Amino acid sequence: MNTRARARVALVTGGSAGLGLALTAALAEQGWHVLTDGRREEKFEEAGLPDEVTVVVGDLTDADHRAELVAEVERRGRLDLLVHNASTLGPLPMRPLAEVDIGDLQDVWRTNIGGPMVLTSQLLPWLRDSGGVLLSISSDAAVHHYETWGLYGASKAALDHVTLTYGAETGVRAYAVDPGDMRTAMHQDAFPDEDISDRPLPATVVPRLLALLDTRPQSGRYRAEDL
Repeated sequence: MNTRARARVALVTGGSAGLGLALTAALAEQGWHVLTDGRREEKFEEAGLPDEVTVVVGDLTDADHRAELVAEVERRGRLDLLVHNASTLGPLPMRPLAEVDIGDLQDVWRTNIGGPMVLTSQLLPWLRDSGGVLLSISSDAAVHHYETWGLYGASKAALDHVTLTYGAETGVRAYAVDPGDMRTAMHQDAFPDEDISDRPLPATVVPRLLALLDTRPQSGRYRAEDL
């Protein structure tokens, strides 16, 4: 690999809303060239991202879409940061494990762990060549057990494990970060009858993620509030 591009390059999945959007905008403001994706083009039109951001519309579970993302990285000749932010809660309203079926499991698993795992493998040559960072957005549901959160929590626990195993196997700095509760559409979907206006906005988490990228501690699982 030849990391010929001058600007640092990041790929942030799920950058059309929430934490993904806030992080994408912040990285671009710091001079990164950011690639991001999402399933709905109109969400990106609403977001108004700067020119330093390249948007690839599609679904991370689709092999052709992942190939497009890899082609964008190859075109730039480097990748300094890969952020797995895109995820799904699964069927709504969220239900106990006894009420979900194998189709529900497959849908959550493909989005939250299958797509990220395959994409990471495809992009490892660029990450390793640049001494880059692999960052996966986790959840407290990965380590705690909440009613109706079983599918999502299990997928996040698996993402943590896969992320940190990539770090152990490759030497790439790898982090699984629990951002804490945030005022996002996904969080509202999880609590449809609650007022979540007391939750912090995703933008408040971004400085903590940027601090992690600056300090580059040992690979591991971290809580944003501790950074």
